[in-house]
Amino acid sequence: MRGLRAGFLTGLSLLLGACTVSPDPGPEARAAAEQLAADINARSAYYGAGPNQAQPDIKLFARVFERVRSDYVRPVDQDLLLAAAATAIEDADPAPGEIGHNWLVERAIKGMLESLDPYSTYLASDEYASMKESMRGQFGGLGIQIAAPEEGGGVVVVVPLDGTPAERAGLRAGDLITHVDGQSIMDKTLREVVADLRGPVGSRVVLTVERQSASAFDVPLVRDVIQMDVVNWRLEGEFGYLRIASFSERTAEEVQHAVQEIRQHLGGRLAGLIIDLRNNPGGLLVESVAVSDAFIESGDIVLTEGRKSRQRYRATTGDIAAGLPIVVLINKGSASAAEILAGALRDHDRAVLIGSRSYGKGTVQTVIPMGRGTAMKLTTAQYFRPHGESVDGGIEPDVEAEDDIQTELDEGLDRAIAELSRMASL
Repeated sequence: MRGLRAGFLTGLSLLLGACTVSPDPGPEARAAAEQLAADINARSAYYGAGPNQAQPDIKLFARVFERVRSDYVRPVDQDLLLAAAATAIEDADPAPGEIGHNWLVERAIKGMLESLDPYSTYLASDEYASMKESMRGQFGGLGIQIAAPEEGGGVVVVVPLDGTPAERAGLRAGDLITHVDGQSIMDKTLREVVADLRGPVGSRVVLTVERQSASAFDVPLVRDVIQMDVVNWRLEGEFGYLRIASFSERTAEEVQHAVQEIRQHLGGRLAGLIIDLRNNPGGLLVESVAVSDAFIESGDIVLTEGRKSRQRYRATTGDIAAGLPIVVLINKGSASAAEILAGALRDHDRAVLIGSRSYGKGTVQTVIPMGRGTAMKLTTAQYFRPHGESVDGGIEPDVEAEDDIQTELDEGLDRAIAELSRMASL
């Protein structure tokens, strides 16, 4: 897959609605906001904004600045934050009629937050609404997660979501999208591309795609309401197969239900479980912990550590698999909350990992509402596996297997079945 600059757009270890009361801005934040106001007034004159423009909402910037100073996972350099905000204003390229003081405030906030790491950002009202819909497992669109490549323009497909127009049309992780309806997106921002990809349910869109060494080709799709099936199951002989696509609000509940249905179909013949986390970009931390807890009898699941607090998530009594052997499939698209589950099961000797090295994202983001339907997403903690290791750099599998799940030949699944057969016969 091509290198990603922006990382996963939605699939993170998220804490939604936590720490919603922002601290009152201190003198440093107020001074930073006043400096921003001066920069904006100077810049808006360059854009030709009229003299009757409302003064910028520097209170919003001050609140965000104070939150970053107090809650970001590491101490920050305030001068670098201000420099990033100033650069964002200088680089702003507004559409006609879009320029305004508060528009520039949002650009400054976004630039400041995105200078921290690939996962912190400012969510405008449409982006915040879209993220909440995604976490509920339902949203409108094509069903692809995208990111910006490290070099060049366009956007890279991180993963097509299961059962969506993108997956049915054959889009693959690593595909580079260069045009939408014949119009180049090579110079557009991620936000602009997302706007191009969205549209009324039932409307058609044509994506131009480059795939490895193949010539560019067009992919027609029809937009749909994406009701993501986060958990799917089937039988593989005497074994149950669970595909977990992401960790949204009902993932743990659906996993419990899926295991019950597998048992009903196999009765006493269930010999083991395969949990497929390939191309699972993560999601809600609490759901990942709950799924881990379902298979672990006791002990630590994950430890989160920020500047102000440390929290240890521990398992409660009970194992819905009743000690049966488990194999977990991972690949380079398995990230964040998916790595929490994979790491916890392996550290507790509850699973063998098969596939390729996981993505390697060991931080937690807190989503903090900022009013008027907007929010900031801020990296507030690191997380560590039960044995104390960070997943930065990824988790190595116990058994290597090709991570291509786009073809009928699935080496990872074949090796998982062989490993479960071996474990069940011991």
